Amino acid sequence: MPRALRACLVVSILIVIAVIICLAVWFVGTLVFGLPTARDSLGSPAPDLSQPQEVALSIYLMLSRTQLDQPAGDPQMVWTIEVEPGASAQSVIDQLTTIGLLNKPMLFRSYIRYLGLDRGIEAGLYDLEGSMSVREMAAALQSARVEAQILTIPEGWRIEEIAERIESSSQSLSSMEFIEAVSSRTERFSLSFDLPPDGTLEGFLFPDTYVIEPEMMPDDLVLLMLTNFELRVDDSLRQAISEQGLTLYEAVTLASIVEREAVVPEERPRIAAVFLNRLTIGMNLDADPTVQYAVASSRRTDWWPQLSLEDLQFDSPYNTYRYPGLPPGPIASPGLESLKAVAYPQTTSEYYFRALCDGSGRHAFAETFEEHQLNSCP
Repeated sequence: MPRALRACLVVSILIVIAVIICLAVWFVGTLVFGLPTARDSLGSPAPDLSQPQEVALSIYLMLSRTQLDQPAGDPQMVWTIEVEPGASAQSVIDQLTTIGLLNKPMLFRSYIRYLGLDRGIEAGLYDLEGSMSVREMAAALQSARVEAQILTIPEGWRIEEIAERIESSSQSLSSMEFIEAVSSRTERFSLSFDLPPDGTLEGFLFPDTYVIEPEMMPDDLVLLMLTNFELRVDDSLRQAISEQGLTLYEAVTLASIVEREAVVPEERPRIAAVFLNRLTIGMNLDADPTVQYAVASSRRTDWWPQLSLEDLQFDSPYNTYRYPGLPPGPIASPGLESLKAVAYPQTTSEYYFRALCDGSGRHAFAETFEEHQLNSCP
């Protein structure tokens, strides 16, 4: 046998003997002198450890156990670290070591591996101090701090769009949970909206910027949005709506159509006046957004972008080309300005409007159908 191979074999045998002696000494000491075992001192090992891994980590950690309760790093250092999604335990240890929060990375790595805590480090923010012991820092890394999320809901969005934005903005709320909460109309939602028996909360989830706290539940957010509506739509606005001969539910329904029709903000009161004039004489509203809403709902999408002549014949109570009067309910959440436009419409005798041909988003208005036809694009 070559000399180098013999030497390697001898070293290996000596290591095995040393491990056996350590185990024997520890076993005797445990029985005779009552010394703590690794499980007593450290806790139960991770179930995925092999027997050799458990033995090796136990011996190393028990020999270093006094250091587990000493400051892990610079006692003067306080730091908030961010763990990115998919980051490994080793990358976190490297980050802590570089910052100065961890002086003994091997000890820390062995400790969290022994207990299986390396698998519990999730993405998020962690407030750590160098004065923490290894045990304390390992425990702290098992619970990330989730910051409040900022949620902005634009005017003119329907419930499904709001739900999708919530899911993309929050780490704890799903779109399905939100829609279920909206549909539940629980007793927490003590409303002053005079909803009809089959009415939904579509239109009443007030578009605004909200702060989603980590512990917030779906119905908490729904209640927050409804409360905002009640605060913003005050008594004076409700009185003005009533003077137009509308209930609040009807006004929100009409305002949702105005919201989807108006591109230029100052045209809202004029567009609202046209629709009110049509309602007064029993003329169909002929509002494209109501058809877009109806067709999209049947095809499980948010909005139907381009209407065809066939779409205008789509059989739905929301199709204001086929059915006179207001649709059964709002088609989106109108903003405050669209609600004000319905409450305080412009005084006009116009019954028609259509988009200008210049792409500005503005509309040409007309009193008669003949004038309306003259406003068509060449």
